[in-house]
Amino acid sequence: MATFQLELVSPEKLLLSRQVEMAVIPAAEGEMGVLAGHAPMIVTLRGGVIRVTENGQVTDRLFVAGGFAEVTPERCTVLADEATPVTELSRADAEARIRDAEADYAAASDDTPERRDAAMAKLLAARAMLDAAEAA
Repeated sequence: MATFQLELVSPEKLLLSRQVEMAVIPAAEGEMGVLAGHAPMIVTLRGGVIRVTENGQVTDRLFVAGGFAEVTPERCTVLADEATPVTELSRADAEARIRDAEADYAAASDDTPERRDAAMAKLLAARAMLDAAEAA
């Protein structure tokens, strides 16, 4: 099967850079599969799990809290706000994030629509983190 270069970059470091068969990324519009030869595009990411497939098997599962992905026929570059291997996620940390995000969302109720949207995105990412931690 054809491969493409997948790079996953967080503010701290380069987490992944190698040839893969497929990556499923959590685009804002829904799960998006990327294969070699994909049409060029830039998408916004929501909180969720990136699944990397090599030799017909899912080899890596990484939680991202949001960010962007640039897709070309030869490469997919993910610029994540935060990225963590699913095996390193903690249910307690995710639950604490949910509590903080719920408080931020409640505090933003009288704020601008942009701030409410950002608070909701943070809450949804925290819930996705809990889902990923429980599934690990």
